[in-house]
This record gives sequence, C-alpha cells and structure tokens, in this order.
Amino acid sequence: MDLTFAIIKPDAVSAGLTGPIIQEIEKSGFTIAALKKLHLTKAQAQGFYHVHRERPFFNDLTDFMSQGPCLVMVLAAQGAIPKWRELMGATNPAEAAEGTLRARFGTNIERNAVHGSDAPETAEFEIGYFFSALEIVNG
Repeated sequence: MDLTFAIIKPDAVSAGLTGPIIQEIEKSGFTIAALKKLHLTKAQAQGFYHVHRERPFFNDLTDFMSQGPCLVMVLAAQGAIPKWRELMGATNPAEAAEGTLRARFGTNIERNAVHGSDAPETAEFEIGYFFSALEIVNG
C-alpha cells in the first residue's frame, strides 16, 4: 500500500461536507490510515505551504487555511497519490471532471474543498508535518 496526504479544507468542514467526502474516499478504495481535526494557526498554515511563500496567493491561502477547522488525513491505497489526485479533480472546480470531489464540493479555485500531495516527496513532508509514525495505522 502507498500513502498520500489529504486535507478536507475549512470551506468543506464549515459546510458540513466531511461525511460525504470521507464516504467517497472510502468508497473509492482508500483506507484512512490517520485522521485529525485541527484549526491551523496562520503560522502553521504558512509553514505547511512554505513552498508557495513567493507566490501572490500565499497570504490569501494561509488566511483561508487558518480561518476554521480542517481535517488532515493519511490515505492508503495502491497508487495512492495519482488515485487521490484523480478523485480530487482539477484545482479549479469549474475545470474539474464531473463526479470529482472538487467539482461536487468546491466553489472556486481558492475554496476547492480538498488538498492532496502531488508527489512522493511532497507526501512525505506533508504527512510528517502533521503525523508521527505512531499515529499512522496502515492495515
């Protein structure tokens, strides 16, 4: 089994969409190996998204991610990273394929309901940012 990192973002949590999103995750063949509900501080959001520090959307992104609770998860499946990215859909919900999480639950490019790692190195950093090895139950 491969691991990837996922977030149900504050927009989806505040809209009461955690249940339907988790149901879709499990229905799609993922095992949830770890899960936490957190309310990130601005500094925690900045640390997590540090790779975007120089991008013009960095402040808006970190404000948004620290505005309310989110769910952080480690997902397990064969080919977890590409499988999760396919289930999420395109970053912009207007461009996401029908039936994907972002098409169903996102409202715009900034409030797109979910996040996922884009590569093994990213997944390793993102998982380690929120979880210790003892918190991941893969099986």
